Amino acid sequence: MRPLEIIAVLIIVSLLVLWAVWLRASRLDRLHRKVVSARAVVAAQLVRRGSVAAELATSGLLDPVSSVVLGESAWQALAVSTTASTTAPDARAVLGDAASAVQPAPGPAESELTAALTELLSDDLEVERLRADPLGAELLDQLAAAWYRVQLARRIHNEAVAQALRVRRGWMVRTFHLAGHAAEPKTLELDDSMPATLSEQRGS
Repeated sequence: MRPLEIIAVLIIVSLLVLWAVWLRASRLDRLHRKVVSARAVVAAQLVRRGSVAAELATSGLLDPVSSVVLGESAWQALAVSTTASTTAPDARAVLGDAASAVQPAPGPAESELTAALTELLSDDLEVERLRADPLGAELLDQLAAAWYRVQLARRIHNEAVAQALRVRRGWMVRTFHLAGHAAEPKTLELDDSMPATLSEQRGS
């Protein structure tokens, strides 16, 4: 093979490698942004669930002890979720792919709210009593809808994280350091299991 032909082949191979690297870097960037956006959606849905729980706590439909317990759990969860919801767009605009490193992650506070709601709504008689009141029925319907959206949003987020991690572990990403300084995305782990009294209502 002539020297010019060898040079031409090397140039073509180099261009193909650069093209493949660019495609993989672009895909990884899209996945990182998808994770950040999905986390913002989860935070927004958690805010909605926390808001409905706080309304239920202050509705006057619960006994004083249940109102206090649920109210404290709801406001603690709202403090975390509201911070995460407002931080996500700003972080994405300023930091791009690295935004996930600075976003507060929902967790214990949200799980505690789930536990408080489950404790309250596991009593069939209490749920029937709440549903007998128009306001109570409306709040329970809103809570069930918000809770379902939390579960769906978290599932979508964690699937996006799994996709991003698979790409990050590829040989091309590791060899050429395509992830840069972007933090490794992490799944959101919290207890968002819905009480049967609410999930059955959604299915009916």
